[in-house]
Amino acid sequence: MTEKRKVVVKINGQEFTVIGNESEEYIKSIAEFVDEKICEIQSKNTKLNQSMSAILTAFNVADQYYKNYFELTNLKEEVKQPLEELEKLREEVKEYRLEKSKLIEELDKYKEENTKQNNDIEKKDKTLKRQEQALKFKEDEIQKSEKIIGELQNKLFENQLELIQTKKELEEFIKKLDESPDRRNKSNT
Repeated sequence: MTEKRKVVVKINGQEFTVIGNESEEYIKSIAEFVDEKICEIQSKNTKLNQSMSAILTAFNVADQYYKNYFELTNLKEEVKQPLEELEKLREEVKEYRLEKSKLIEELDKYKEENTKQNNDIEKKDKTLKRQEQALKFKEDEIQKSEKIIGELQNKLFENQLELIQTKKELEEFIKKLDESPDRRNKSNT
């Protein structure tokens, strides 16, 4: 609870004791304002007595108060919609920031996943290269083996031909031998 203050002020040459919750400086500044307004009215019309000057000052201050009040009311009404829109925009900004944060987290997850997949691809590429090298080595071995098999088949074919030739020669030799007179004589005996 604020403490009430008693402040002595001077308005239009008279002292008044004002009791209020505001600071002493504030109360004195209000009194100076009222004193200036009364002096202003009296300087414009010297025929006015103190009470008439006070009433006219009060009227002018009330007039200014009402003008300011209506202007403030109108301004409040004018800024009401922009303030509401501003509040909506603030809410949207909060939502966008939250969504941005979620998207950044999701992006980080995708980056991490992408890094893992790239590492897996590198490992698989290395394995594939090793397997391709092994396959090439095996294909080279198969080609060498096929060449050797081809050479062996050729040799086998040559040997078979030679064997056939040798068999023919042997058969002819046996035939000649059987036909020879010595052999015939021996078989007859």
